Amino acid sequence: MSLHISAQPGEIAPVVLLAGDPLRAKYVADHFLQNVKLVSNTRNAFYFTGSYKSKPLTVGASGMGCPSIGIYSYELYNEYNVDCIIRIGTCGAYTTELKLYDLLNVDRAFSESTYAKYAFGYDVAHLYHEGKAYAAINDTARTMNLTVQTAVIHSSDIFYRASKGIPEIAETNKCVAVEMEAYALFANAKHLQKSAATLLTVSDIIPTHQKMSPGEREKSLLPMMELALEAALNV
Repeated sequence: MSLHISAQPGEIAPVVLLAGDPLRAKYVADHFLQNVKLVSNTRNAFYFTGSYKSKPLTVGASGMGCPSIGIYSYELYNEYNVDCIIRIGTCGAYTTELKLYDLLNVDRAFSESTYAKYAFGYDVAHLYHEGKAYAAINDTARTMNLTVQTAVIHSSDIFYRASKGIPEIAETNKCVAVEMEAYALFANAKHLQKSAATLLTVSDIIPTHQKMSPGEREKSLLPMMELALEAALNV
């Protein structure tokens, strides 16, 4: 048991799929896992452990932003001996070259966040995925005939801002999309020598204001969920 996850020792699998939304975690558990057990619901951040094609797997919630995923992923790695975390999330596209429902496998995350600097002394604006999960996603996508784009993205601490347009860090570094968690996840994995990947579905196109409706999200996120589950078999 950790400060923010109430699962008992041994109740978290070595591989975890981590969604921002607790209800997305519940959806994956309800629809894809066998022999499922709710192992933590502290603060309604649900964690379920079961099996996928006979492999033990946990799916849980990280909340939004670097501080939140920083807490949950650190405790998973450090307190529950998790080897690999695959984040399954959504992102906003900075470019019209991306379309709604596109899948992105994050190579690097740029951020203005001070999380990595003050947690571990990594005074850098970008961090890479860690371990073999990233390659497993790409390899699995090929076997499933799914198109997944390698992506450099922006992990922002800010959802609403006064200024319009693409933030300077994203424009300078040619970030194609924005989300809020990958940078901290990658920082924790780097520090603890663990595996981490971020798989995203494009949920809105910022320049044109196109976005998924709430009703579309459930169906449109299925390819990402299924890809993450299949990739988890190979990490």
